[in-house]
Amino acid sequence: MAQVNFSFFTFMLMLLLLRFMFTVVAEGVLKVLTMTDEKTKKKAIEAAADIYGVDSIAADLEEQKLTVVGQMDAVAVVKRLKKVGKVDIVSVGPAVEEKKEEKKEEAKEDKQ
Repeated sequence: MAQVNFSFFTFMLMLLLLRFMFTVVAEGVLKVLTMTDEKTKKKAIEAAADIYGVDSIAADLEEQKLTVVGQMDAVAVVKRLKKVGKVDIVSVGPAVEEKKEEKKEEAKEDKQ
């Protein structure tokens, strides 16, 4: 009987599971460490804008953060941004919607 290398299969299974977990993302915050000037900011925005499913992009030069919102593949976003520079994933998850108006309405109803 041939001996099976479980570490290879375990590694491939983990990659497959990670790919499945991050396939559809509503919001991703990435830290692009080489985004220090307007030129690299423009390159990062253009790279992220080419990905299918991206709805909006926001860049912050001071914090070197790029926020990408939409129904897209997070792995594809990171792969594309690696061409611009070093990328760290800060957070991945559903988009946060501000519900200040709803809270104000509830507070008014409670007072009445």
